[in-house]
Amino acid sequence: MSTLGKTQITIVWIVPPEYVSEGDRLFASHAAWMEKTHPRDGELALLRYNIIKAPELEKPLDPTSAPTGNTMFVLDEMYETQAGLDNHWREGAATWEDLGALAEWSNNCNVISAHNGVAVQGLW
Repeated sequence: MSTLGKTQITIVWIVPPEYVSEGDRLFASHAAWMEKTHPRDGELALLRYNIIKAPELEKPLDPTSAPTGNTMFVLDEMYETQAGLDNHWREGAATWEDLGALAEWSNNCNVISAHNGVAVQGLW
């Protein structure tokens, strides 16, 4: 399946050590909610969902550099269309009980987001 033209959101949280366990809890809650609520086909389809967890490195482009002590969580979601991502935000506000907790937790992190992205390169 080509991903070209599909809608994507990617968010990175750089998390101090004392907030990592809450991140683990929030992303477990998020994954369970996503699985229950998101269509797998049609215009609103969620095509890809990933959460990765990795150490933040002192030199981000050098995988052999020392870790900073912070942890990175990276959320990556891809939808068939922008309507799928729009539906995600509506559903989240209406039905995900941890949305407020995520927003509060995010205040303790450095957050970088790419909203409403469009895949301009994609191999499969």
